[in-house]
Amino acid sequence: MLLRGSLVLSALVAPWTSVWAAADTRDPTLPSLTRDLERIESVREIKNIQRTFGQLAQYGKWDAMAALFSEQGVLRWRLKNGDSDNITAVRGPKAIENFLQAEAGKMDGIRPGSMHLLLTESPVISLSEDAQTANGRWQVLRFLGDGEGKSRIDGGTFENEYAVVNQTWKISLLRYYPLYAGDYESGWTSLSDSMPVIIPYHFTPDEVGKPLLPPSAGDSSSPHQLLPNSAPLELELEELNYRISQLNEEDEVRNLMHATGYYVDRRMWPDVIDLFTPNGTMSVDGGRSSSPPGAAGIQTALDRMGPEGLTRGIMNEHPIFGGTVEISPSGREATSRGLEIGMIGDLSARLTSWQFCVFRHTYVKDAATGIWKIQDLSYNRLVFDDYAAGWGTGGTLPPRTSPAPPLPAFLDILARSWNTSQRRRPEDWQPFWRDGANSTQDTLNDLRRRLSRSAAFDETENVSSAYGFFLDDATARCPPIAALFAAKGFEESSGVGWYQSPGRIAKACTARRAHQTGSDAGATRNAVVSFHWRMQPVIHVSHDGRSTSLRTRDLQIGVLGAKNGTQTSGLSGGMYHDQLVLEQTPQNGKTARRKFWCVAVDEHYWKSLGGWKGGLAGIDADDTQPNPLLLEEEVKDTSDFPPDVSLKDPALGHREVGFTGGPTTPVVYPDIQRMWWSHRNPASGHLPGPNNSYWGPGCVPCTTARPEWLLAANGYQEPPTGPTHVTVVVKGGNLTITITGGPKESAAGAVEVRRQNRSANLVGFASLDAVGRTTVQVAVESLPAGGNQLDVYFLGSESLNPGKATVWVDNNSSL
Repeated sequence: MLLRGSLVLSALVAPWTSVWAAADTRDPTLPSLTRDLERIESVREIKNIQRTFGQLAQYGKWDAMAALFSEQGVLRWRLKNGDSDNITAVRGPKAIENFLQAEAGKMDGIRPGSMHLLLTESPVISLSEDAQTANGRWQVLRFLGDGEGKSRIDGGTFENEYAVVNQTWKISLLRYYPLYAGDYESGWTSLSDSMPVIIPYHFTPDEVGKPLLPPSAGDSSSPHQLLPNSAPLELELEELNYRISQLNEEDEVRNLMHATGYYVDRRMWPDVIDLFTPNGTMSVDGGRSSSPPGAAGIQTALDRMGPEGLTRGIMNEHPIFGGTVEISPSGREATSRGLEIGMIGDLSARLTSWQFCVFRHTYVKDAATGIWKIQDLSYNRLVFDDYAAGWGTGGTLPPRTSPAPPLPAFLDILARSWNTSQRRRPEDWQPFWRDGANSTQDTLNDLRRRLSRSAAFDETENVSSAYGFFLDDATARCPPIAALFAAKGFEESSGVGWYQSPGRIAKACTARRAHQTGSDAGATRNAVVSFHWRMQPVIHVSHDGRSTSLRTRDLQIGVLGAKNGTQTSGLSGGMYHDQLVLEQTPQNGKTARRKFWCVAVDEHYWKSLGGWKGGLAGIDADDTQPNPLLLEEEVKDTSDFPPDVSLKDPALGHREVGFTGGPTTPVVYPDIQRMWWSHRNPASGHLPGPNNSYWGPGCVPCTTARPEWLLAANGYQEPPTGPTHVTVVVKGGNLTITITGGPKESAAGAVEVRRQNRSANLVGFASLDAVGRTTVQVAVESLPAGGNQLDVYFLGSESLNPGKATVWVDNNSSL
C-alpha cells in the first residue's frame, strides 16, 4: 500500500456501482502498475488486520486489538438477539478496549486454563473505486472458557468497514451479528427468535466477482495521490518488480501452509516429509520439545500422532484458522502464524479430544530449485482436553508456572512504511525468475501479468467465500448462487450430479430447497442451518491469471433451531474441487467478472456422530448411520430434471465411488472415504499417496466424462497442478535437460543456462521438444578456471510454472 490521503468517514458507503472498462489494449505504465499494486496490497493488509485481530484475542491483548481501529472507529456488538436493545455500540480505541476486556471476563486467554478463541475465515473483501475504503464480510466462531468449568460458544457474521488513516488501513466499523450460541455441554443453538435470516450484504453476486485490477492498464491517471492536484504516484521499475515478487511468493507459501494441513489430516506421512528441507524440524512450545533434524526426526514426531493412514473410526482433523504470512525482505525465507484446532477421535478406543495450538512455522526457498519448503513446524499448545470435558475446565496440559501462556511472536506484517520515497527493495535483491523481456515495455507487460496472478488468488477467495454465505441463508437463495457461475459454468448438486449454465443451476437449486419458503424480509432462522466455512484454500493460477483451480475445506457448522422441544448442533467436514475464470460478460463483451467454472463437492469425510454431545466418536462401533442433521436434503427423484452429468455416469470411472449418489453404497464415517486431490505435492511434485488419489488436471466431470467442458477447450489455460522439476544430465560437452510437470501437463517452452546466478552471463539457450527435452552445448573453454556453477532455468509456459536446477562444471575437465 502506498502513501494515501486522509481518513474517509466510515459512515460513507463505498460506491460499488461503477463498472471497470473492458480489457484495454493499451500497455501498462509505471503509474498504472503502481495503482494496481496498491489495490492488491490493500486487500492483503485488510485481511492481515482482521486475522491479527483474532490472533491478539487468543492472548487477551485488548489494547492491541483496539489499536487496529481508527480514532473514530466503531464497534457494534449484538450481545444476544437481533433487537436493538441488545446492541452495544462503542467508539474510539479506548472504549473498544474496555468493552472487549469486560465482555471477555474470565474467558480472556490470560488466566491459567482460560481460553478466548476468535476464529474469522471466509473473507469477502470489496475495495472502493479509489481504494480509500473497503468492506469485508467474515464467518465468525468463538470458543471461550474460564478454566474453572464455565464455557461459551457463539458464532455468526462480521460485516465490517475499513478506511485509510494516516497512510495505513484501519477498522472503521466492526459489526458482529451472532447467529448461534450456547455453552459447551449442550452445544450451540440458533438465535432465531428475532435475528433476521439475511444479514445485510455489502455486495451482490455480480459485484463480488469484479476484478481487483482495473483492466484499463494503460491509464496513467491514478486516484491514489498525495494531494488532489498532485502527480500520479509512480514506483521505479525494480521496486515494482520486487513488490510483485513478494506477493507471488506469499501465494506460494500460503498454499504450502494450507496443503500441509490436509496431508496431516489424512496421516499421509511420506507426503508430509516431502514438504520439509533436508534438515527440517518440528517443535513444540517454543522449542522445548523438538524433533531431530531431517526426515528420520520428522517421521518420529509424526508417528507420535499415530501410524500412517486412517483406519475405521480414526479422526485426525486439523483445520487452520486465521493464517497470516510474512515474506522476508530477501524473498528467500518466510513465516506463517495462525491457529490450528485438532479434532482427534478413535472410535474403537472411545477416545476423543480437542487440541488448540498456535503455530508459527518457518519456510525457506530452495536456492537450487526455487521451490518453497518447510524449515520448522512450530506449535504452542493452548488447551488440550478430552472431548467430554471440553475446554472450560482448563485442559489436561501440565499447569503453567505463570498466568501468561507461551507467546509466539506476532508477525511484523502491519508495521511497514508506505511512503513511496522509502523503498522496500534491499540493495542486493535480484529477481529469482527471468521474465524473458526484450524491452522495458515487455517487462511492464510481464509485471502486469504476474500481478494479475496474485489478484486472481484474492478474487478466487472472494467468490468462494461468497458462495458459502449464499448457501447459509435459510431462505431460498438460488438466484444469487447461480449468478456466481460463468455462462458455461456447472455445479454439482450433492448426491445427484452436475448441472450446466446458471439457469439450470438455479432450477436444480430450487428443487433441492423446495421445502424452504418465505422472503428475505422478516424471515428468521428457525430450522436446520448448516453454515459453510469455505476455508484453507489451495489456489493454483494459470500463466495469464484468467483461470484458477481451487481446493478448499468445507467446514460445516450445523445448527438446529427449536423443534419438538429439542435443540442440537454439530460439525462436519468435506472438500470442494472448483475452478474459476475471468469471463467477459455477454451484455457488451467489455465487462470482466471472476466466475465459477466448476463447483464439485466431496462430502462428508467426517462428522459429529449423534450431534454435539455425541462428539467425534459418539456412536456404537457397529453403527454406520449418517447424522441426518448435517446432511443436506437430497433430491430423491431427478427424473423430471436430470443432471447433465450424473454421479453414476460410467465415464467418471471410480471418481464418485463411495460418495452419496455415486455408483456404489456411500462410505460414511466412521468408515474412511478415499480422499481426492486436484494438485500434486507442492514441494516434491509427487502424486498423492498411498492410493494415488489424484484427479487432474481439469475439473471433476470434464477430466473423463465431459472433455468439451475443459478450460482448454473453451479458450482458457489449465492452471499448473504443482512445481516444475528440471533434471540435467552432463555428458560429452552437452547438458541434456528434461522438464517434468504432472500428468497431461505439456512442457512446451524454452530453457536458458547461466553461470552462477540470474545476473551472470548467459551461456546457453534452447527450445524444448514435444516431450519437454532439449540439449544445450556449453563452451567449456569460455568459463573461468576451476569449478563453475551453472543454473538451468525453465522459463515457464502456459501449462507449467518456471523451474530451476543447478550443476557444476570444471573447465579443466571434459563435460
